[in-house]
Amino acid sequence: MHSEPRSGRLAAWGNALLAGLVSPDDAVLAIVGSDAVHRVEGLPGESAPVGLTLALGRLRALGVSGLRVALPAPGHPLGLSGPAEFNARALEAEEAVVCHGAALGLVPEVYEAGPEDDVHVEVVWHCLPVREAPPADVPSLGEAERELAEALRDATAVLSRLDVAGSGPVAEAAVEAYRARAERGREMLAPGYPPRAVRVLELAQRVGLLVSLAYENGHGGAVSASEMGARVAALRPVERTGRRAQVAAYNAYVEERER
Repeated sequence: MHSEPRSGRLAAWGNALLAGLVSPDDAVLAIVGSDAVHRVEGLPGESAPVGLTLALGRLRALGVSGLRVALPAPGHPLGLSGPAEFNARALEAEEAVVCHGAALGLVPEVYEAGPEDDVHVEVVWHCLPVREAPPADVPSLGEAERELAEALRDATAVLSRLDVAGSGPVAEAAVEAYRARAERGREMLAPGYPPRAVRVLELAQRVGLLVSLAYENGHGGAVSASEMGARVAALRPVERTGRRAQVAAYNAYVEERER
């Protein structure tokens, strides 16, 4: 996952709104991004889906004081704490937001709507009960930063030898496009986050981008079964480490408040 997840935008800007650091309009604009509209379904006290502004206000009234991110993958329930229904929906979406201060979580469902020549994206966040327990496998910012450095160092030699490190004009163009987006602020965290969280998130997203490019480039120079196995073995822990670091960065606001 090399692009900014919707759960990350909701958590980051929702946290800034809950802290009074941004206006509701600014928070919703940042969360929606290039999508057409976001709604929240299943919110306690609401019989129909509601807009983000009302939803965030209702969550505050229900006692929510912060928002955490979960980025689970098969065999890795990263950031989740149960129950099974919520975990299953989060795993299907590959992301979720877990509320701090109320036993609720939000899982996005993405729809494409409109005519073929004018398709737009709509998102419905399903609000579900969650178990109040420590989230699974979330490192501290310091741990995440160290893990990123170690994973990159260990994997670089293998990926370079197998010619799958994301080289070539297509990969270079993708990296430049990412840097352009980052410079426009699309990949940065909301106000209120510590500088270290911004640094960890940026590095984690760069790692995710390079891993995605390596997968998209096929087998690169890996021509034998053993080389292909080495390629996958090198990428898998780097991908996992990148996701853990993203979660640590997005969750840094709540962790700071708890300390």
